[in-house]
Amino acid sequence: MTTAPSKDMKDENFPVAALAEKKLRPVVEAYYKAARAADDVADDARLAEEEKLAQLMRFERSFSAGLNGKSPAEDSEDAFRLGQIFAAEKLDASLYTDLLKAFEKDARNEPIAVWEQLIDYCRLSAAPVGRFILALHDESPSAYLPAETLCAVLQISNHLQDLRKDAEQLGRCYLPQDMMAAHDVRFSDIFLDKSSPALRALTAEIADKLRRMLKDASVLPALVRNRRLKMQLGIILSLTNSMIKKTEKYDVLTTRIRLNLWDWIKAFGTGAPRGVLRRTGKAGSVL
Repeated sequence: MTTAPSKDMKDENFPVAALAEKKLRPVVEAYYKAARAADDVADDARLAEEEKLAQLMRFERSFSAGLNGKSPAEDSEDAFRLGQIFAAEKLDASLYTDLLKAFEKDARNEPIAVWEQLIDYCRLSAAPVGRFILALHDESPSAYLPAETLCAVLQISNHLQDLRKDAEQLGRCYLPQDMMAAHDVRFSDIFLDKSSPALRALTAEIADKLRRMLKDASVLPALVRNRRLKMQLGIILSLTNSMIKKTEKYDVLTTRIRLNLWDWIKAFGTGAPRGVLRRTGKAGSVL
């Protein structure tokens, strides 16, 4: 396969593998590697839609071969290895195959008509990651819904950060069309030197939605048993809150929104302890 250069975990705002427990880190890294390899195919501007879909099908075939103990497929060593790990860990195949379905949507460049459709996309592109981490820690399915919400916030936040890049490189836009119409925002506005007042108003509305969703997700540390995972979730919630604040403050077309050292200090200094101290059924912010 020929793909664009892959983004490394150190390039991510939220390096999940680095926060994972040491004994689980190889599994998380294998999951990340196989997911990133497939995502790179969907995001490769050099490939036609048909070739992207064909390559993604090969990822699924390789994963299935590893999962079912069949001979190694030549298509994707990363996906094959992940299938073997899933079989050994008794993980649900949908935790990877749902990601492939999302990447297929990306390959087709399917437009987002309404907000609910964006959330449905996130259930394929982001929610499996949260379920994967919870499943690795043998956590209760009662934690899946707030985890799904948190993952959607992270995903949409990334969409806003990459708004110009996605438009310029892939002709892709994750802004819901009905919200764009309501604010009189056109796709061409994304190519301006800076955001128009209309686009700023639209991103502000989305940021407000994300903030309310993050509040719903803040119950998550109280629903998990693993103390280290509670701490990790407290950190991620704090970092996500920082990203939303930056999205509200800066123009996403002119500023590369990134977490800084202070954001991480605050996350470890306040987010982590609050995550650990959350008790099941107790409301309150861990942001």
